[in-house]
This record gives sequence, C-alpha cells and structure tokens, in this order.
Amino acid sequence: MKEVDEAVNKFLAGRIWHREHIPFPIEQIDRLISEKQITLMRGITTKKAVFGIKHFCNRCHNDNQSLFTHFDCAKCKGPCTYCRNCLKMARVSNCTELAIWSGEALQFPTEHRLDWHSELTNLQQQASDELIASHKQKKSHLISAVCGAGKTEIIFEPIAYCLKRGERICLAAPRVDVILELEPRLRAAFPETTIDVLYGGQKPSLEPTQLILATTHQLYRFHEAFDALFIDEADAFPYTADVTLQRAVQKAAKPNAPIHFITATPSQKLLQDANKRKALSELPRRYHGHPLPMPTFTALWRYQQQINKGKLPKVLRQWIEKCLQNKQPFLLFFHHIQLMNEALPLIQALDPKVEAVHAAHPDRKQFVVELRNKERPGLLTTTILERGITIRNVQVAVIGAEQSIFTKSALIQIGGRVGRSKDAPAGDFILFHHGISYAMDDAKKEIAKLNVKGGF
Repeated sequence: MKEVDEAVNKFLAGRIWHREHIPFPIEQIDRLISEKQITLMRGITTKKAVFGIKHFCNRCHNDNQSLFTHFDCAKCKGPCTYCRNCLKMARVSNCTELAIWSGEALQFPTEHRLDWHSELTNLQQQASDELIASHKQKKSHLISAVCGAGKTEIIFEPIAYCLKRGERICLAAPRVDVILELEPRLRAAFPETTIDVLYGGQKPSLEPTQLILATTHQLYRFHEAFDALFIDEADAFPYTADVTLQRAVQKAAKPNAPIHFITATPSQKLLQDANKRKALSELPRRYHGHPLPMPTFTALWRYQQQINKGKLPKVLRQWIEKCLQNKQPFLLFFHHIQLMNEALPLIQALDPKVEAVHAAHPDRKQFVVELRNKERPGLLTTTILERGITIRNVQVAVIGAEQSIFTKSALIQIGGRVGRSKDAPAGDFILFHHGISYAMDDAKKEIAKLNVKGGF
C-alpha cells in the first residue's frame, strides 16, 4: 500500500489535476483524500460581486468573465459554468474537483553531473555568477542578452547549482519551437538528471522529475511545485499578452521562489523591475565576438499584388536563386499565411523542396529539422520561427517588413537567426518592404546601438 501511495505522491506532487483524470484507481484516491493527503478544490468558484456574479478558474486563474460559459450539466443536474481559457486541457467547471497533493513533500537527489565542457566568455561567466547570487538571495534575475550571446549556456551552472541543492526546477518558454530546441541541449548537459518535457499533446511522466522543460501553458497544471523557474524568451507572444500565463508562472512557483527571466528583447517593465531589484545582467556581445547583422532595407513595391497574380517579384526571386546557388539555407518570413501559401508554388518552381510552415502546420518540427540537416534548402514561415531556432549559415529575409506584426522586437529576433555560428558569423538580413515603418527604423537603430555597446 505504501508503494502505491508513493506512486501517487510522485505523480501528483506539485500538480493541480482533474480528479477524474488522475491515472490511479479511484478507491486509492478516495482513501488518500479521506486521509487528507490529497486536497480537493472546486474547478470554478463563483461569488457575488457588486456588479453581479464573478467567476474564477482555480486551475488557470482566469478571471476574465467573457471567457466563462454556462451550460446544463448532466453531472450536477443543473446550470454549470466552465472556463474557456484552459479548455484544451479538459473542461473545468463548477462541479469539477481539482486535486492537490498535501501529504509528505517529495525529496529530490543532490547528486547531479553537468556534462558541458566548453568555456564561457568573461561576460557569460559574470552573468552566470550574478544569476546564482540572485538565486541565493531569492531575488528574481533578468538576463538581457543579444541573440547569439549564448543564453542557454549561461544558465547551465545556475541550474546545476539548484539541482545539487535538491531543488525542483522548471525551464519554461512561451513557444514549443524554443522547447524543442532546448530539449537535446538540456539532456546532453544533465545526462543523469530526470527531465520531463511538456507541451501540447505530450503525456506527463508518472515518475517525479526534478527538471521540467515546458511551454508556459503547461504551468496551468502546476501549483507551488518549483524552487525556481527560468522563463526563456520572456517577452514572446503569447506570454506577454496573456495575464493568465503570467499568473500560471507565479502559481507554479513555491512561496518566495525566484523567477528568473532570459531574453534578447526585454520589455521596459522587465528592465525596470530588474533594475529596482539590482538583479540585471546585460550581454551586448555575441559569444563568438562578431557583431549583430545589420538589416538591409530593400524596396519590393506592390509585392502582394504581384504574388496574388502568380508572379514572384524580380528582386525576391534573385535573392532566393542566390541562396540556392550558394547552397545557403534560408528563412523567408511572411506576415500572413494566405500570402505565404500563394508564394509557395512560385518559389517551389525554383526548388520543389522548399516548404512553408506556420503554428498549426503538422510537419513544422520535421521541416525545421530537415532544414538544419541540409535536407531542405529553405522554409517560408510566419513569425512562429522568429526565435528559438539555430540554423548554421542561415540567410533571412522578411516579406512586407512594414506590416504591423513585424514589431521592433520581432525584427530584432528575426535578425538574430543570422550569423549565430562561430564559423559562419554573418549573413543576409533583408527587409523587403512597401514603405519603411517606424518599427523597421527602430530595430535598425537598436541593433546599431547594441553593436556599439558590444565594442563594434
């Protein structure tokens, strides 16, 4: 019986889980509830407010009343309210019971091996040491480092420090592409550490994992689980635009646990908060010592009309042909899926192996791997690939850089895909446009400013 209870503890500790979906026998769960080792709470709490009724989701902490829906519930035989914000993770309603482990806390090992033998630059080492110092003081730290500064390598030692103290750690990012890029690097760096990788469609492990790599959406399912969280690409959509994702991060942390942020394009609020705490590390220089690529503005007048009529603009065609001739992989960013799909057959006429990807594309992950392995010459993409991927010697261009979706930070991140390798530190960063936007100018100024800071 004790072994079975330990199995439940290992699965449920730190999680907030739909009672009906706990993967253990109902009788066992009922007994643990009666013994007060599992605590139950309502999925949705409803209270009277000054201006009517107010609902609150106890899983994702959504309090936006427009995201709650009422229905006639067969289970409770009455009107019921459910949360649409976290519906993809199974419906949570008034009569749903959410389970939290309240028994004995899990103990994690303190023996871990960091199997990474490269050396950090002086700036990287300083940032790593400063992050550990902040963690010791339970202060949230911000690492603001240019694209290609080696942010992942900077956090290896801080993660190792936490693990060797028996702490449970989560490295989270808003986008699955970032998670997929980080997974092999984390597994290689910590070969003896239990690691779980969580994103949409992945099943959680039944074993307790000390290091969790997850999209920020997956943190809806955690409750006071982690001694520290590292949020990579902390300025990325949808995290910055979704209050419930930010609350999920706070909810997943243990009381007073630090939440560390890592990004190349921090918001003013992140910078201001970090400065107030005196917990900020800035790296304006790439690890290989070369400058950030400066964008080139190239007019592409009436590009939408030309593509709509089945014609590839001459300047764009010449750039793609150059990449194909030089066998340089390329990423071509579009502001709209429809325009991208119209351009795809025109570009496939130059090379049929070119493909297009977007957030809902079923083969997106595979196509990125094939581009990295030189099995595909290039990809057309939405902003889904603006960050988190590294392709050696990749050339980058944006179609319609004047469009509002290409913000200053988005353009800086897109340019950050170029020249990341030590043996290929430069490349094309072309902004094809139908008129220059303020964001384009601001991005160019910011990159120039960072290069000056970096000593160029």
